[in-house]
Amino acid sequence: MPEHYLLALDQGTSSSRAILYDQKGAVLGSAQKPINMRHPQDGWVEQDPEEIWASILDVGRRAIATNEIDPTAIRAIGITNQRETTLVWNKLTGECVYNAIVWQDRRTVTICDRMQSETWQGMPLVDYISEKTGLLIDPYFSSTKLAWILSEIVDKNESIAEKDLLFGTVDSYLIWKLTAGRSHVTDVTNASRTQLLNIEQGRWDESLLEYFNISAHLLPIVKNSADDFGSTEASCFGAEIPITGVAGDQQAALIGQCCFDEGMSKVTLGTGCFIMTNTGNKRISPSDGLLTTIAYSLDGEITYASEGSIFVAGQAVKWLRDQLGIIKTAKDTEEAFVNTKGDSGGVSVVPAFTGLGAPHWDPEARGLISGLTLDSTADQIVVATIQSIAFQIAELVDIMAKNGAVAGKLRVDGGMSVNRFFCQFMSDILDLVIEKPIDVETTARGAALLAGLGADIWVDFNETKKLWVLDEKFLPDMESEIRQRLRGQFARSIQRARLRH
Repeated sequence: MPEHYLLALDQGTSSSRAILYDQKGAVLGSAQKPINMRHPQDGWVEQDPEEIWASILDVGRRAIATNEIDPTAIRAIGITNQRETTLVWNKLTGECVYNAIVWQDRRTVTICDRMQSETWQGMPLVDYISEKTGLLIDPYFSSTKLAWILSEIVDKNESIAEKDLLFGTVDSYLIWKLTAGRSHVTDVTNASRTQLLNIEQGRWDESLLEYFNISAHLLPIVKNSADDFGSTEASCFGAEIPITGVAGDQQAALIGQCCFDEGMSKVTLGTGCFIMTNTGNKRISPSDGLLTTIAYSLDGEITYASEGSIFVAGQAVKWLRDQLGIIKTAKDTEEAFVNTKGDSGGVSVVPAFTGLGAPHWDPEARGLISGLTLDSTADQIVVATIQSIAFQIAELVDIMAKNGAVAGKLRVDGGMSVNRFFCQFMSDILDLVIEKPIDVETTARGAALLAGLGADIWVDFNETKKLWVLDEKFLPDMESEIRQRLRGQFARSIQRARLRH
């Protein structure tokens, strides 16, 4: 049997990455390229769509060339992407009418504030949105971003004809470009993050489109996570390659961590931090700031998940490096733990640079450093910043456990998971077993697994479970009294960060 390969294209918030796998799931090689952020106003976060597109072409081509793979031997492509990021482009020219509005963007706060008090279809709008989409009202999601582009850019420019426009999250945009405009599609996981999808039916909600004044012709066709999304133009990667797997980054990480059984949970530590628990065919009603979302859909059968979203994780490390200049590389965070023995000396950091996500959903909150004394050191600030992520995860795990959605352990992945000191601290603060796999790039792996299913390399997810390999397990080793004291200290810091306004 000839060797076949899978190419995963992972378009994240901070970078684009391509990873090449063999048909046994082994990593053959990868390529990565950073993506620039733009902050034209306080709380606004944008990216250049052409830079996103060019970066995906670049990393895909380099991954293939570096490994000297014949492109015709690539069986399928899987795509995973930063979710909620919103693009609108002209289907005649392929050019976007505005920059990509990134998921972290807060410009629609005023719109969301107004929505909180409105009614729709005879019930409070917040309840209607929760019932239909599993989501809360917040600038995080695509709906208000798309409405903003249509009202502030399209409606105010007579040269733009709405009938020529298409909307998509990053996956839709990339597929449209890769297929030379033949496929305007998305998968159900990405669609579930727009706040426009009825997650019970797996299709666009006509009533919400009416509320947001969004024309249906703008929207992509919604498909299963493993499906036929079209084939790339040969000019992209040297051959016409089928795209057979697509999922938003957090759902892809859940798949890459092989969390296929109800109750299995993962924490992904990327630009942001996201905890997700597989809830099977049960929709757990969103409560206490958690979201209900679609984990994946195979052959029309939807699997749901409960999710908590923390907006800043790895970006806080970048902030320590680029803005404060108190570390030179991410590796320095480990040295800070060694120097302080993991003790922040009473210093507390709340990295609410773009507001707070779950469970607070406070777009007006801002970052805070507290507990400083004349004895405080740069290392203590570093440690407090890293530990803040664990404290926020612990708050979400408590809520999930109360709702019966978390088993006794978590699987962890993403860039920050390579910090063993942080993983141990997380285990201590959560009082849970933490499992880290050998391959922590589970987002790309999840896209590859979906592509393999779509290309019939594997029959079902059960065949892929053996591809998950444990690297290290962390066991809790902290006295309950210390755990509660530290968590209480951070909870007070959260309240201070929210008192800014």
